[in-house]
Amino acid sequence: MTAQSHRVVAATRGWLGTPYHDQASLKGVGCDCLGLIRGVWRETIGPEPFAMPPYSRDWGEIAQREPILDLARTVMAEVPVDQRAPGTVLVFRMRAGALAKHLGILTEPARFIHAYERLGVLEEPLSAAWQRRLVAAFQFPEPTG
Repeated sequence: MTAQSHRVVAATRGWLGTPYHDQASLKGVGCDCLGLIRGVWRETIGPEPFAMPPYSRDWGEIAQREPILDLARTVMAEVPVDQRAPGTVLVFRMRAGALAKHLGILTEPARFIHAYERLGVLEEPLSAAWQRRLVAAFQFPEPTG
């Protein structure tokens, strides 16, 4: 693992137990899956590259493009899913044909952390069911400062 991967995994584990809250990104207070990624970005890289516009709970059912994948591709390096490593951001489709709208961070070869509605931020196995939903993987960039 690289030094940045270690920083990302350590920062992500610091969010464990944070309650789930739509559109939030405050460690220990509340976050959703995107808020978790944003918070880890701030801790390991610095300020977010742009302000996040508000989004609705149903955005993934009504959008015409892939906003999560498009956004990730503008700020992170995409890696083949089969070459993921600890510290990698994982992107999931929650059902076949749906837009990619769930995110997590790989912490070990077969474990990841994500913010899940009603459960908050938790670490769990990257089970076969999660692996079937996995559609993309991205690496956080190195800190700029």
